[in-house]
Amino acid sequence: MIETKKVIDTNLTDAKTKKSSKKLRDFLNYLTFVGPVSIVFAAIVLTPFLIGFFYSFTQWDGVADSTKWVGLENYKYIFTKDTDFIHSFILTGKYTFFAVILTNVIGFGLALIVTQALKTSNILRTVFFLPNLIGGLLLGFIWQFIFNKGLISIGQLLHSDFLQRALLGEEKGAFWAIVIVAVWQGAGYIMVIYVAALQGVPQELIEAAQIDGANKFQVLRKIIIPMVAPAVTVCLFLTISWSFKVFDTNLSLTNGGPFKSTEMLALNIYTEAFVNNRYGLGEAKAIVFFVVVALISVIQVYITKKREVEA
Repeated sequence: MIETKKVIDTNLTDAKTKKSSKKLRDFLNYLTFVGPVSIVFAAIVLTPFLIGFFYSFTQWDGVADSTKWVGLENYKYIFTKDTDFIHSFILTGKYTFFAVILTNVIGFGLALIVTQALKTSNILRTVFFLPNLIGGLLLGFIWQFIFNKGLISIGQLLHSDFLQRALLGEEKGAFWAIVIVAVWQGAGYIMVIYVAALQGVPQELIEAAQIDGANKFQVLRKIIIPMVAPAVTVCLFLTISWSFKVFDTNLSLTNGGPFKSTEMLALNIYTEAFVNNRYGLGEAKAIVFFVVVALISVIQVYITKKREVEA
């Protein structure tokens, strides 16, 4: 009995040793792959964010060696006295609403077109995706020329008063110009995601529905859209974050004009910190901006993921 007990104890000890060794190997493997990424993330994302969070409670011009602690004064000023920030916030929400809907609808429509049995489908995919390869600043300057010179010249040739309007010189016109450029650039990228999702829809389901008498609209509504719901979640997340963070196109196309009527949140924060040299206030705006975008993104992902399960 004593010898049997010793054998059992020895086996248990060996098993525990092997288990501990396996855990150590797994941890070292995990550390090898994740460690460098975690260090880089902490250095270029987490640390600057925490430093910026600290400066949001200070009064600092971004240059001076000393800072003045003001507590929550920056945040109070944002919500009680800074009308430009509130206007930019409302304008960005309005822009996001239209840009997200139009980009996804057009991107999904383009995906439906290029997944059909067309000889030019590959060429069309390339053409639709090309605008996404152009940088935002360059894209803004190109469209600025189109709106200010190209369309006006065409309007003069066609004797069209509508085309001869200085679109960027009007508050409503400039807003819709930014929306048009954003949709033109982003729809091709969103199209690629929807194409990948549409190619994963089983053709047997579509054929069975057609045999049962379903028309194209019913097939789209009852089969295709529920099947591509995960892609909808991803595309909505991307377009919402893009729209809220729009900066380069806003800067190069309108620079917030006319008279700050198209100044989005990111441009407002940039102007506050690097033009008005109120870095602490700019950081406070950035923190508010981050919290709002994070909350909206989390809520959107939660709702769309729930609909995926229901579908």
